[in-house]
Amino acid sequence: MKKIHLIVMLVSLLLLTTGCIANVRGQKITIQKQVESENNYEDFREVTNRKQVSKAKEIVENADWQDAKVQMDRYADYQFQFPLKNGSQDKIASYLLWVTPSGDNLEIVADSNKYVKLTEQDSATLYEVLTGEALSQR
Repeated sequence: MKKIHLIVMLVSLLLLTTGCIANVRGQKITIQKQVESENNYEDFREVTNRKQVSKAKEIVENADWQDAKVQMDRYADYQFQFPLKNGSQDKIASYLLWVTPSGDNLEIVADSNKYVKLTEQDSATLYEVLTGEALSQR
């Protein structure tokens, strides 16, 4: 009887651990930084802190997106991606990010031809999550 109880506990623990790992795996943002003033990007940072990932997703999802085919004057300063759950499908959401010349705001273009210029507060928060630095230090 003790062996059966031990096996049931081990199987339960294994299932619980596997489920937690799956949830953590979907909680990350990958960031690439532009290099050499060209359309070349190198891996820059990966954000896995759950609170930071949630905050960044909240800012991006709640932004006032506009349908637009935007032609920017220069290549994006950063690219970032994070996994999205779309019903039963997993999808990667990709974004291009520019810091405005004044350094106060972020402009983002989504891979679905959507554009947004974030507020100063959202810009500062998102920039800090993505880069680990304050926007004003740029």
